[in-house]
Amino acid sequence: MRNAYSVETVRAAERALMARLPEGALMQRAAAGLSAACADLLGRVYGSRVVLLIGSGDNGGDALYAGARLARRGAGVTAVLLAPDRAHGGGLAALRRAGGVSVVPGSADEAIGRADLVVDGIVGIGGQGGLRPDAARLVEAVERSRAVVVAVDLPSGVEADTGEVRGAAVRADLTVTFGTYKPGLLVDPAREYAGVVRLVDIGLELPAEAGLEALQHADVARLLPHPAAESDKYRRGVVGIAAGSARYPGAAVLAVSGALRGGAGAVRYVGPAADAVIARFPETLVSDRGPAKAGRVQAWVTGPGAGDDAATVAEVLAAEVPVLLDADGLRLAERDAVRGRTAPTLMTPHAGEAAALLGVPREEVEGARLAAVRELAAVYRATVLLKGSTTLIADAAGGATRVNATGTPWLATAGSGDVLSGLGGSLLAAGLSALDAGSVAAYLHGLAGRFAARGAPAGAHDVAECVPEAWRDVWDVRD
Repeated sequence: MRNAYSVETVRAAERALMARLPEGALMQRAAAGLSAACADLLGRVYGSRVVLLIGSGDNGGDALYAGARLARRGAGVTAVLLAPDRAHGGGLAALRRAGGVSVVPGSADEAIGRADLVVDGIVGIGGQGGLRPDAARLVEAVERSRAVVVAVDLPSGVEADTGEVRGAAVRADLTVTFGTYKPGLLVDPAREYAGVVRLVDIGLELPAEAGLEALQHADVARLLPHPAAESDKYRRGVVGIAAGSARYPGAAVLAVSGALRGGAGAVRYVGPAADAVIARFPETLVSDRGPAKAGRVQAWVTGPGAGDDAATVAEVLAAEVPVLLDADGLRLAERDAVRGRTAPTLMTPHAGEAAALLGVPREEVEGARLAAVRELAAVYRATVLLKGSTTLIADAAGGATRVNATGTPWLATAGSGDVLSGLGGSLLAAGLSALDAGSVAAYLHGLAGRFAARGAPAGAHDVAECVPEAWRDVWDVRD
């Protein structure tokens, strides 16, 4: 599990640790990790040209001490001081003793243009609102150069707690973060500014519950349902799919494919696309009597391709089993019907659907994804999976929000979300909580998308067919 903590939590942990350490020891730990990462990127430190972009906080101090270590190994190090009278005194003195030099921004373009490596120490984790004009001009010069960019703790200009980017910001090739991940390193749009993230342990003691969690292979392997010797199709979980319409029969087929490939013991289908479903998946149990009379299920999926069939969506929401609500179902569902449910509800909107539910522009959701998913979960009293380049899953009960980054841009294809719906429904039927079902479904769906797109573009059908491969890939960790 990768855990990310808020700025407030990180700073409290830093203060507690600094109270037990000699003065300056924590910064030296950070500088040692930062300089090692820079040296790894450079390969040959001696003779390399390094530029440090230095702001007025401890972030700049970390960069200056790291620069001093590189200078002692023979690198030519230049520090660009955005606020010369407020630069970290001890770090600047250490750099100069090691042979480094300092300049002001107005005379930095030549050094940046010749640099092999640029270290971003402009703003730390408390920065908000994008970069100021003088810093933004430096960043533009860096973007014109061929230098590799390393961010200290967090790229300057992105917001640590939210992942928002409100103006100019550094685009790093590598971010060296200290003590723990910060939410902005895991959540888009900020995540794309961070590049590869390297965590340096500096000894922080952090709470057991994080603000944000990113499941890894081992975590997903522990959650995946696995048939026991006495299992039958009912014990493995029966999922009901109420989806599709005369206009969108393919949505039903894809949702059923996601459920079957996701390990459901059986799938019951209700809707007007029965012929298309049976033609593709003859093992499906088909009913024309509506969700309430379709037979026993452990979970329902409704909404994909439903068109304007509000009655079926309402009937599914009235069931006393977990429900996954997607696509047209999000639009057709009455908010009070969702809020009033006693069984778990998992909603799976993309940014446009989330924006419609919240009554805000799509750009607002895309720019503040973490805030949007948490607000939706609170408003609907449901677990919400916000699809996107980094999928977020928030629970109505609060607690840590989950983030999944296994996705690929190849999943941006028609029908991919229908496969995810069926997959999530199968996991709900198997007994996973809505939070775990959403998290595992997103993880497997992302892996399946990667496998499907190897060497060639792939469609939603290909993604569904690769779900078992994703499942096996995760299980390999456990076995």
